[in-house]
Amino acid sequence: MKDFELKYGCNPNQKPARIFMDDGSDLPLEILNGRPGYINFLDALNSWQLVKELKEALGMPAAASFKHVSPTSAAVGTVLPEKLKKACFVDDIEGLDDSPLACAYARARGTDRMCSFGDWIALSDECDETTARLIKREVSDGIIAPGYSEEALAILRQKKKGGYNIVKIDPDYMPPEKEHRQVFGVTFEQGHNFFRIDRELLSNVVTAKKELPEEAVRDLIVALITLKYTQSNSVCFAYDGQAIGVGA
Repeated sequence: MKDFELKYGCNPNQKPARIFMDDGSDLPLEILNGRPGYINFLDALNSWQLVKELKEALGMPAAASFKHVSPTSAAVGTVLPEKLKKACFVDDIEGLDDSPLACAYARARGTDRMCSFGDWIALSDECDETTARLIKREVSDGIIAPGYSEEALAILRQKKKGGYNIVKIDPDYMPPEKEHRQVFGVTFEQGHNFFRIDRELLSNVVTAKKELPEEAVRDLIVALITLKYTQSNSVCFAYDGQAIGVGA
């Protein structure tokens, strides 16, 4: 697919609107259902980068809840304690503990349910049935993932009276070195942010106590990668593999 006509631009009056590749190549994604808009794709592409980097850095399934081009939260797939399940309203989800991906999204969505209302979802791995059942009952604009099981896709296609936005991304796609954007007819150019956040970044411990617990390393990486995809100078608190507070 060379281009895709969007529902509309940043606002409903901004038409026509589309996405395409400058070099004329195929888009690195497929729209499996729905018709996303301009902001939807800003959320989709930024949130996908976040979960992809979390998966690469920690080797764990990851999920993000995005709203207005910033993460409300992100998390990796660790099992939720029973009290946290109740707090996140997922204690009734059958098979939750058996799906690290569903656990990751339960954490990301449950961090701040008000901010996540009508969110865009990003998953690092193929969406499974358990994760889809969790997503089905939440108010959400759309989802991006590298794949969907047949069962998951059937469930998600029932949302929004069949109009739910479902995007499949090529997990091997790499962006060009330079990126461009126009504002008021002026073109901005900058290098893509390839800065790598992983355990190696935390190897130079400057405090007297040199050993960081593995859980602390994981949480620092979750916080730092989440901050990479906020839109301003922000702080992030992370605990138990979950960003629990993101803000300026």
